[in-house]
Amino acid sequence: MDWMAWTWPTAAFFGVIAALLITFSILAIKFPETPRVGILRIETTRGDRLFITLLGSAFINLGWLGLVGANQPYAMILCLIYAFAVFRWV
Repeated sequence: MDWMAWTWPTAAFFGVIAALLITFSILAIKFPETPRVGILRIETTRGDRLFITLLGSAFINLGWLGLVGANQPYAMILCLIYAFAVFRWV
């Protein structure tokens, strides 16, 4: 694994993604849900909303890097607000 720069932030990022996937798998087994229709007018489950959140957060962070610079903690706050909105209304 020498080809990849494994830093603490990189490891934490992939650790959080792995923990989310495990958590959502356990939730799907213990508490099955029926898809719901939100403001996008498509049926989504928890997993769909997680995917939409992760994809949108990636774009928010890339846009932040391009427009503002490397001060990423504020982008994370924006991503958390976005995640709350997606899980609430999508």
